[in-house]
Amino acid sequence: MSNERPWLDHYPAGVPAEIDVNQYASVSAVLEEAFGRFSGRPAFSSFGRQLSYGQIDALSRQFAGYLTGVLKLGKGDRIAIMMPNVLQYPIALFGALRAGLVVVNTNPMYTARELKHQLDDAGAKAIVVLDNFAATLQQVVADTRVQHIVTTGIGDLLGFPKGALINFVLKHVKKMVPAFHLPQAVRFRDALARGAAHPLQPVALGHDDIAFLQYTGGTTGVAKGAMLSHGNMIANMLQADAWIGGNAKPGEEVIITALPLYHIFSLTANGLVFMRLGGLNWLITNPRDMPGFVKELAKSGFTALTGVNTLFNGLLHTPGFAELDFSRLHLTLGGGMAVQRAVAERWKKVTGCTLAEAYGLTETSPAVCINPLDLKEYSGSIGLPVPSTNVAIWSEDGKPLSVGEVGELMVQGPQVMKGYWQRPDETAKVLGADGWLHTGDIAKMDANGYFYIVDRKKDMILVSGFNVYPNEVEDTVMQHPGVLEVAAVGVPDEHSGEVVKLFVVRKDPNLTEDALRQFCRENLTGYKRPKFIEFRDSLPKSNVGKILRRELRDGKKSTA
Repeated sequence: MSNERPWLDHYPAGVPAEIDVNQYASVSAVLEEAFGRFSGRPAFSSFGRQLSYGQIDALSRQFAGYLTGVLKLGKGDRIAIMMPNVLQYPIALFGALRAGLVVVNTNPMYTARELKHQLDDAGAKAIVVLDNFAATLQQVVADTRVQHIVTTGIGDLLGFPKGALINFVLKHVKKMVPAFHLPQAVRFRDALARGAAHPLQPVALGHDDIAFLQYTGGTTGVAKGAMLSHGNMIANMLQADAWIGGNAKPGEEVIITALPLYHIFSLTANGLVFMRLGGLNWLITNPRDMPGFVKELAKSGFTALTGVNTLFNGLLHTPGFAELDFSRLHLTLGGGMAVQRAVAERWKKVTGCTLAEAYGLTETSPAVCINPLDLKEYSGSIGLPVPSTNVAIWSEDGKPLSVGEVGELMVQGPQVMKGYWQRPDETAKVLGADGWLHTGDIAKMDANGYFYIVDRKKDMILVSGFNVYPNEVEDTVMQHPGVLEVAAVGVPDEHSGEVVKLFVVRKDPNLTEDALRQFCRENLTGYKRPKFIEFRDSLPKSNVGKILRRELRDGKKSTA
């Protein structure tokens, strides 16, 4: 069997080939276990306030009581949560899951159009929204099926006087809370108080019940809701836990949660995996404030950190970061986009901790491959498939390819979604009856079962019939000491079909186009070299800091 799954021979010591997904009936069962086992331990920290597992248990129980006892919402009803990383997020999340509801994670930065589409598509009956984004909801709520609105301010759970002060400053000084009028809305603290009168009734949940509608594909047209079941989420939690478990000490980990919990990577890796381990999730509400982020790191005693390449790169360029105490840090996990060699090597040098690259998709809850955590240095690989997972490389016509051949990365395993919500046509395009999921990523496998992403199918640049992979060009250009960030895209060309265009943010203000061209001539073969180079002050990024090549291709100016 291991010749079909060569990666099993290269698993880190103690990692099993399979996980037992029947260990838990639902995500709620995992939560109940953590609440019981770690009730006295800190669970979430934000703006200097910590809540223990016992407190999160009680508050999420009250919120579940409000949803079921007051609002009369029932199993399978959809509730949207539109909040950044604040203490209200896990309370609303766990309350909704314990009540048997389906959570629709909603990006707070959505425009009114995007928000309306998602609420409509999901058929959400309720929404919890941070005051800062309530004005967007006000524009569309009348045209959706939302009947119940819960609003909250960033400071609402931070205690008096601190919370009141933070709310006042955000609204009146920083002007970060646009005025809104939602007369039907209930305040989060009032919802908790009313829910306390309604004891939580256990809800029978199984692996097939949907836990999340996790929206994806907004960059390729209309966003679709990936149906992630309780079984999918438990599987991925146990797969990730099997991988990192030996390195993690239950009840002693402090994980820095800077990526938003409404994003699948952070939701599973930080929110759920570390909950099960009794870890403390140290919430960073605004990671773009890098100096503030470094101050938080200094207070936290962090042992683990997840992020995307741009986040690690940003930290490395923030004064004070290199002076932090990294003695407890033993896990740095990079995902969401390719980790660049220059960033990984510098991370190792500064922190002493290897930046292990992982690979996943919203559709796979998300983890598919992770690098061994005892990796000595950056390898450029996305790692080995996690337990109970099959990964293969297929040709265009659906035939499995052999070692070293480049084709589409395919995934099969218990973490693969049930399909897209109410989109059988879209589901059929990516998910076969045999359970194999088309990822749309171009990759290859080496003889040891390590996988390497060559590129996104749709980002590939075709120059005179040659495939140019933007990741490779970007990785190379990032080696130049004068470059801070780079994106490579294909632009039409009458002679060669497409040519490479670079968008560059300078680290060295004196970097010239000629110097960069010379560097590319020395390091890239002819057809991979950029024909055009444009310097920018910033590059457009998604909510988690992924550089949006599509916006650069479409000629949009950066909004970052």
